[in-house]
Amino acid sequence: MAASQLRRDKNSVAAQLKIEVNRPNSTTGIHQLNDLLDGVLSSEASVVDSEVLEWCKCLVAGGEGFEEFCKAVRCYDNATLCGLVWTANFVAYRCRTCGISPCMSLCAECFNNGDHTGHDFNMFRSQAGGACDCGDSNVMRESGFCKRHQMKSQSDIPCVPKELLMMSELVLPRFILCLIQYLRDGYNETDPVSERDLQKVLQPLEPWIAFLEELTKMGGAMRRVLTKVLTNQQYYKELSAGPGNSAYAKKSYEKYLCAVKGSGLLSSEVKATSSTQEQGAGTSSSFTQGAAAAARPTDSSDEDIFFQEDQDGSQGVGKRKRVKLSSSTKDSSIMDVLKHKCFLEELLFWTIKYEFPQKMVTFLLNMLPDQDYKISFTKSFVQHYAFIMKTLMKSHESDTMSNRIVHISVQLFSNEELARQVTEDCRLLNIMVTVLLYMMETCLVKSEVQDEENNFHVVVNCGEPLLKNNTYWPLVSDFINILSHRSVAKKFLEDRVLLSMWMSFVSYFQGMNLNKRELNEHVEFESQTYYAAFAAELEACAQPMWGLLSHCKGRDKHEYTSTIVRECLETLEDWFDAVNFVDEPAPNQVTFHLPLHRYYAMFLSKAVKCQDMDLDSLLPDHEMLMKLMVHPLQIQANLSEIHSNMWVRNGLQIKGQAMTYVQSHFCNSMIDPDIFLLQVCASRLDPDYFISSVFERFKVVDLLTMASQHQSNVLDAEYERPMLEGALTFLVILLSLRIHLGMTDDEILRAEMIAQLCMNDRTHSSLLDLIPENPNPKSGIMPGCLSFETVLASVADFKAPVFEPGGSMQQGMYTPKADVWDREFDPIMVILRTVYRRDVQSAMDRYTAFLKQSGKFSGNPWPPYKERTPLHPSYKGLMKLLHCKTLHIVLFTLLYKITMDHQNMSEHVLCMVLYLIELGMDSVPEEDADEEESVEQDRCHDSWFPGSNLMSNLHHIINFVRVKVPETAPEVKREPPASTSSETGSSTQNSGTAQVFSLVAERRKKFQEIINRNSGEVNQVVRPKALSMKWSAPNSTPQLTTAILEVRESMLSLMVKLHHKLSAKQNSYYPPWLEDCEMTFEHDFEKYNHGDGITALERILMKAAARSRKNKYCLEEICRKVSPPVPPKKNSPTEKKAMDKEERRQKARERQQKLLAEFASRQKSFMETAMDVESPDTEDVMEISSVEPQPLETIYDCVICGQSGPSTEERPTGLVVLLQASSVLGHCRKSSEPRKLPTSEEEHIYPEGTCAAAHDVRLVTLQKYFKDSSCLQSVSIGWEGGVYVQTCGHTLHIDCHKSYMESLRNDQVLQGFSVDKGEFTCPLCRQFANSVLPCYPGQNVEKTSWHNQNKSIQLLVKEVEDLQEQLGTFPSETNLSKEMESVMKDIKSSTQKKYTDYSKTPGTPDNDFLFMYSVSRTNLELELVHRGGNLCIGGASAAAKRSCLNHLFHVLAMHMRLYRIDSAYNPWIRLTHLVPKESTDVCDDGKPEVPLLYRDVPSLLLILVLTMPQPLHKEHYTCIVKVLYTLLFTQAITALSVSFSAEERLAWKNSGALKKSTCSQEKSWEVLLSHVISKLSLGKIYEEDTEDLSMLSSSVWSPQSIEHYLQQYCLPFLRISSLLQHHLFGDELLSCQEEEEFTLLASCLGLLSSFAQTSDQFSSASCLDWPLPAFDMIVQWCSELTSFAETSVDHSKSLLIRDPHWALPRLLQLPENYNTIFQYYHRKSCIVCTKVPKDPTLCLICGTFLCLKGLCCKQQNYCECVLHSQNCGAGTGIFLLINASVIIIIRGHRFCLWGSVYLDAHGEEDRDLRRGKPLYLCEERYKVLEQQWVSHTFDHINKRWGPHYNGL
Repeated sequence: MAASQLRRDKNSVAAQLKIEVNRPNSTTGIHQLNDLLDGVLSSEASVVDSEVLEWCKCLVAGGEGFEEFCKAVRCYDNATLCGLVWTANFVAYRCRTCGISPCMSLCAECFNNGDHTGHDFNMFRSQAGGACDCGDSNVMRESGFCKRHQMKSQSDIPCVPKELLMMSELVLPRFILCLIQYLRDGYNETDPVSERDLQKVLQPLEPWIAFLEELTKMGGAMRRVLTKVLTNQQYYKELSAGPGNSAYAKKSYEKYLCAVKGSGLLSSEVKATSSTQEQGAGTSSSFTQGAAAAARPTDSSDEDIFFQEDQDGSQGVGKRKRVKLSSSTKDSSIMDVLKHKCFLEELLFWTIKYEFPQKMVTFLLNMLPDQDYKISFTKSFVQHYAFIMKTLMKSHESDTMSNRIVHISVQLFSNEELARQVTEDCRLLNIMVTVLLYMMETCLVKSEVQDEENNFHVVVNCGEPLLKNNTYWPLVSDFINILSHRSVAKKFLEDRVLLSMWMSFVSYFQGMNLNKRELNEHVEFESQTYYAAFAAELEACAQPMWGLLSHCKGRDKHEYTSTIVRECLETLEDWFDAVNFVDEPAPNQVTFHLPLHRYYAMFLSKAVKCQDMDLDSLLPDHEMLMKLMVHPLQIQANLSEIHSNMWVRNGLQIKGQAMTYVQSHFCNSMIDPDIFLLQVCASRLDPDYFISSVFERFKVVDLLTMASQHQSNVLDAEYERPMLEGALTFLVILLSLRIHLGMTDDEILRAEMIAQLCMNDRTHSSLLDLIPENPNPKSGIMPGCLSFETVLASVADFKAPVFEPGGSMQQGMYTPKADVWDREFDPIMVILRTVYRRDVQSAMDRYTAFLKQSGKFSGNPWPPYKERTPLHPSYKGLMKLLHCKTLHIVLFTLLYKITMDHQNMSEHVLCMVLYLIELGMDSVPEEDADEEESVEQDRCHDSWFPGSNLMSNLHHIINFVRVKVPETAPEVKREPPASTSSETGSSTQNSGTAQVFSLVAERRKKFQEIINRNSGEVNQVVRPKALSMKWSAPNSTPQLTTAILEVRESMLSLMVKLHHKLSAKQNSYYPPWLEDCEMTFEHDFEKYNHGDGITALERILMKAAARSRKNKYCLEEICRKVSPPVPPKKNSPTEKKAMDKEERRQKARERQQKLLAEFASRQKSFMETAMDVESPDTEDVMEISSVEPQPLETIYDCVICGQSGPSTEERPTGLVVLLQASSVLGHCRKSSEPRKLPTSEEEHIYPEGTCAAAHDVRLVTLQKYFKDSSCLQSVSIGWEGGVYVQTCGHTLHIDCHKSYMESLRNDQVLQGFSVDKGEFTCPLCRQFANSVLPCYPGQNVEKTSWHNQNKSIQLLVKEVEDLQEQLGTFPSETNLSKEMESVMKDIKSSTQKKYTDYSKTPGTPDNDFLFMYSVSRTNLELELVHRGGNLCIGGASAAAKRSCLNHLFHVLAMHMRLYRIDSAYNPWIRLTHLVPKESTDVCDDGKPEVPLLYRDVPSLLLILVLTMPQPLHKEHYTCIVKVLYTLLFTQAITALSVSFSAEERLAWKNSGALKKSTCSQEKSWEVLLSHVISKLSLGKIYEEDTEDLSMLSSSVWSPQSIEHYLQQYCLPFLRISSLLQHHLFGDELLSCQEEEEFTLLASCLGLLSSFAQTSDQFSSASCLDWPLPAFDMIVQWCSELTSFAETSVDHSKSLLIRDPHWALPRLLQLPENYNTIFQYYHRKSCIVCTKVPKDPTLCLICGTFLCLKGLCCKQQNYCECVLHSQNCGAGTGIFLLINASVIIIIRGHRFCLWGSVYLDAHGEEDRDLRRGKPLYLCEERYKVLEQQWVSHTFDHINKRWGPHYNGL
């Protein structure tokens, strides 16, 4: 039966079966269908057979066409979600205003159809793929839905008729089974499968999956059927092992079971018998182990990479020092058991097995709008989670796979309701944490922190691929995603087991990537593992931490916080035990990774800040606190060591780590919690102990002696100063920073912003990037939130984007307000946040500039002191640090050392010392210190200071100090004074012990006491021993001896002495309150806010006096009896040198700054001169065509050899020139409005209306009817591909240039230009050039203006004729002539052949002749364009200043003189003689000459001038212009007459005839017009007035409008001839109003006798000066036309009517909003290859759409954009890259990135659309681009050029 059906027509069989199946008793129908399906889907090859798919389509559709069936089903679509699935690189949108989940995204269609005006949205290019959330109210607010998904459409959709989908329900289970069987067959467990093999297996499946996708797109009704098929457990049970008893099906099922086992998984029913089956299956050894050790599945391939040991099952782990998770934390059911109950689950299993093929992923996601499916699929996904992780770790393409996993998981876990449900039903959190733990377990190694031998802690190995390639990223990302849901996070925080598992996960990162300081050799190989380590801590530890923190905000959450804090402490205690930590950190090693410390710190901060918990209840005992502070403090000290270059042998990577640690993305997860933890420890521990620990960690204890010399056991002398500065700076930061100690979020944001802005002006985006935002993107704190903008507006001013003269473009910048510099600049915050040390200097320089500018301070200021925000009460103890004797002793010692000029003291040290004193004065404690403590302090330090209050210790005088010094020290030789006692204690023994100032000993004593209090006898034995190994007591060094110093100073007196020292005046300090009795202290501090060290000292002394009467009194005493400070006399010269060194260095630095500034300003002014093409007011570059009287020969300077002299025939000088082909003129149009860029299908740009097109049409028409050689002299070419010559104005000897080129050729480091093509940069100004134009010897300009004023026009005409008769002889072979020839070759080769060859017979001399005079035409026309299209402005424009036209004319003239024009065809003869009729008739080739009235008059001018012997006399030039003006005027009248209607023509003919007898009839346009009309009426030229011509005529021609028409017709010629005259003879161009331009130019050219005729009655005809009777000439010229009109009437008219007026060239007009361009073009198909280009590009000159780099559109090895730049711009192209919003310029064989003309609301570019913010057209930038195009200055202004190798 089935066989016979298979042979029949598919549709009829399907239709028949549909009827059978839908009968009430459908059993027979179903049997028949199943039989048929057995036949269709039976064989193994069924997937490959396309017939099978056709059958399935027909059966599903039930016999109708599949398309009709789709339409029918779509009518019942009730889905309210969009659910469009996209893959990587798709452009989507995200609106933060509408999003509930931060992962929300919308497709472009839904976004554009929704209302998001004023919202915070951005466009982005999807990295991993995604799906549209429109319509899903779990993910986004309903107000953001698009119009289509706003309507809840279920209500009005009818129910689906049962029979419609009956066939689908029966066919699809079998179809999906067949697909699964194919997947089972294709997978072979034994092979090491590469991705390529998997692809091969999947290839034939693509049409099948495409069919499933088509089904999903039919809408909700069909998706319901599919969901039922995929999730129905009954179907799976019946079909999975194979319908019927098919052997193929059984075999397939066995393969499936093997695959499940081979994955190290057991389906639960086979678990018991697994081992026996396995041996039988004969699978690979890795599989055997996997099943045998079910509790510990391994996958041996990866693990062998790191440890090269054999693996034999159980031992393997031990050998690798790997640690196995204890059974309590790892649940084997999660890791190893998998049971499939429905098709969906097995389908997902194979999707994972085949490493997430894109098509399959898309199908699975397309089903998500069905709610039942979504839940089943999510549960199935969670069930397979461990398997996903294992597959990911094995995968060769883990990047691609990661993206696809996230593509799925982000759709599932972003929905809070779903995430909560799965957490409850499927233990999602347990699964995730277990899987992460398991994953990290595969790459653990033994930790080497602290005690290498006895270390039991394990850490991840950052060198493993798992960490290096971020393979863990998708799993961590999912974990962060689900923790962002409050309900899920709550579950996590309430589960102690989960928390302790998580803490053990975090502990794997504690102490990773340990650095050991290299002391001898430089490290051989610089490991880059630190990237992996920092990324891992941020992503795997910090981001989940921020996620949890965001749920611990309210007071009701204090339970969670205290639970985590307890867990952290327990884990930390375990860690200290595991690393065998006693009391000292191991020397010379540092790890930047302490995530456990940071978790503890951040939750402590949260507990105090948000939940008002009692800090002490969360803190451990003192012993634990002492341990806790050790490692974070070690990092701070090591930072200082790294910056002091002590770790230089470890290579650059260690600097990289130090920078990353403080960098904006890491700082608030790393350095901030570290400093906060240290602040907490400092606030609770003994201050003396803490301070001494700090100086000991920074290794500067030995330096803190009052002796002038000392010996350090732990630090080389060169590092002492930077380390001391580091220690003091760290203390200042520790005591000043309030980020976690009481600042509100807005205050923190403000402080961060100010710090960044003070370093440099910033763009909005870089500021967003630099402000340490919450690094967890899902925590809800979003950059760009409201407070960010308000804070920014209050602290900064916006500087709009501007341009610099060099052409470099600025972005919109934010700069700090003056008030911020004045009151809020905080150097401490700047130091904390700088990645590069130079940024601190930059901030200080900007601060200095502000003070100078505002007149507040003119010297070199010190960093200002800033008042701090109040401390949170919990941390008040921190201020005890400022009031402890140890710190006061250090401050006193340092003040003394600086006063006495000891070594290694610097201004920075003094600055920090004073800062600490001032901080102490601003935080005086309440006088209720603990009694016992003060007794103890007295016992320790009684001879230094009486108490611990800084205010009283300031005036305490220290008399004598006993110091240990080397025997060589100057102090030794001094006689000790009679009494060695100090004022406070007379016991000699006492002073002897107390005054040997040893911090180490002090710290050790304190430590011992604390230990005694806290712990039993056990530890006491160990600790001192550990200590003595690390530190030897200071007095153990044999060569030290004791000396007693007489000091007799207090801190106050030392500060007064420093005031004298800094001001270099004795007795410079006098208490201001003594001078001004009325003075109020507090009010007066204002004026001391800004200034240098002197100001700082005055402010501090003032505060001291204001806050304590005793200090005030002591200060007055000191000032009465002060004497100049006496440094020790025995200072050797070497010591003196060392002391002066710092000062000298400072002065040298200032000198260098000054020189650099001077140099920069000179360079700038030079660059403006050389570069600024537009500004006429720059300094004069050598004026080539200067107007002053000159000596006989022009003198040139050679910029290479420096010699000056004239250019000679033998040693010619040349101008540095750049020759470039240009089509700018060809793009001129009639309308001055630029064309719009099309942004919809209706808009188009037509190329016809351009100047180039008009000239082409004209030439083709002429060549059709007239003799070719004559045509080629009747027009100019070069509108497209004309050669433009420009110079920088510098000259050089041509032989010098050749040797310069030779040296460039041998120079290997050349960039940006090709010497082989003759390119170079001017040796003086570095402007780009490619040739040298020889300067013609002798006088530039013929000065004698008129030889003989009264020569008649007839005589001059004869002279010109005679001059033309002179043969152009080839010049003698001189160097000059050779160079002229070579430059002519350069000019010709700088454009393409198609732009030089217009004749019908290629290679004729006429071609060259045409090309040469057209070069001069191009350059003149372009100069006109640069002057704005007219000569009203006058003067030499900036372009003319560097013009080389004069020299260019000489070169062209020399070559053109070689072409002899046959006198019969000489235009001059025809212009000035009446030629007998017969000679003008037909020529040899049967075509006539071009009638004179069709000839282009400016072209004739250039031909005549350039073929005359040089130099030309001005009177002859004027004569030529006059004669040509008569022709031009006649052309104008003729053209006018053709535009008249027949009636008008008759009227004007008659009115002119009446005036014919008047005396000035030859100078009256009416008479001439009448004459022309009467002559032309004789021929056919006025016949058939075609409509298009009459359209040109205005309604009525009045005499005024005719005069205007004539003037406008003649103006272009007058402009060209005036410019030519200006260049040839140096005549000045005068400026005038636009309406006066005609008369002014006419009088300058000698057409008008004087410029007096400015009255309204001025007539253009009055300039006429006919060499022969006007009527005879007109008759002759008109007769040529009438004879041509016989052959073609239409063309005889169209050739006459031409509008010589073209508007200035413009680029296309772009839309205001970039999105308009982007949406239309980024998916547009290319016209050539019909594909959507990868890099769509637009030409901004003509609007053509192109493929950048597209191989599809490549022709003759040229990619499309390069080819287009040659065709459209003769080698210059301006292209907008649609996907990047930037413009690239192609110039010849080079290209450069120009920048963008679209900026966002903050004036910033968005290259590559990375930020995706809305972009708007910046008119100024676009004008600059246009101006650079028109003025041909791309080469000079843009610096970064590179070769494109025709590949763009």
